Amino acid sequence: MGNELVSLMNMILISMASLLYCYFIAPKLPKGKFRLISFLPVFSLFLVLPLYVSSAFLSSNFAFLVTWLTTFKLVLFSFNLGPLAFDSKLSFPLFASIAFLPTRIKHSKTAKYVQNQKEVGKEPRPKIPLNLPAKVVIFVMLIMGQKYYEIVDPIAKLFMNCATLYFYLDMIMCLSNVFVRLRFGVEVSQPFNEPYLATSLQNFWGRRWNQLVSETLHNVVYQPVRYEVGAPRWMAVVMVFVVSGLMHELLLYYTIRVIPTWEVTWFFVMHGLCLAVEIELKRALGKRWRIHWAVPGPLTMAFLVATAHWLLFPPLLR
Repeated sequence: MGNELVSLMNMILISMASLLYCYFIAPKLPKGKFRLISFLPVFSLFLVLPLYVSSAFLSSNFAFLVTWLTTFKLVLFSFNLGPLAFDSKLSFPLFASIAFLPTRIKHSKTAKYVQNQKEVGKEPRPKIPLNLPAKVVIFVMLIMGQKYYEIVDPIAKLFMNCATLYFYLDMIMCLSNVFVRLRFGVEVSQPFNEPYLATSLQNFWGRRWNQLVSETLHNVVYQPVRYEVGAPRWMAVVMVFVVSGLMHELLLYYTIRVIPTWEVTWFFVMHGLCLAVEIELKRALGKRWRIHWAVPGPLTMAFLVATAHWLLFPPLLR
């Protein structure tokens, strides 16, 4: 364990040095392809760093934070877009925190993205707000109860696995938000918006589940495919989920170090296709699509849990 922690500290130091390079090289290069090319050595480094630890926990978390999120943020930064470019006077500590941590800083572009997402599905819905201490308590209870999972109903076990994943991600991102808010005094956005109350796939993926990843993929994949390439909306949506699936498959490889079975990728591709169909149906039906949340809500959650049980969890459980 001591060697693992030393390797982790070295990985963090290398990452900080890489971000320092990006921070100082960017102002000297015009935004666009030349700045992007200058960042390629950093992207290559981030791709191999998670392999320097054998711990599945450390490797998967580092890969999520750096290999995926930091890389995508730097891709946007190379074009002077995204969270790293909204203020040219960012200090390096704040720049590194935004790049390295799973935190969404509130600014005009983020507010516009959130407002666009809120235009989808304005039907009234219940609220069950949970603060950070409550989430920590629930997560600890789920972890402590894992030894009893074998004696509970398989369906209940499946829901508990999904809940454990959600509360872990939400807790980590909320703790990151607390650090950035207290250290730099900036306003941050919540990473999740009660995904268990989703009323459709579009509502779940667009407004409720992991908004940091949603916003990043929207900027890195959806907008270029939709507006630069000129692809139809449904195709841009599917491409977002294809990229998301491949990145999750990469995270899985860092975790278990076995040849991919592509089940995780197919989970996201299937959801992308279903979401594309849902979007087109909503456009065709208009107001006739509106159904009380009590009907589509449970159906949405059942579909998410069933497909996760089918494609998402088996590679990890094996």
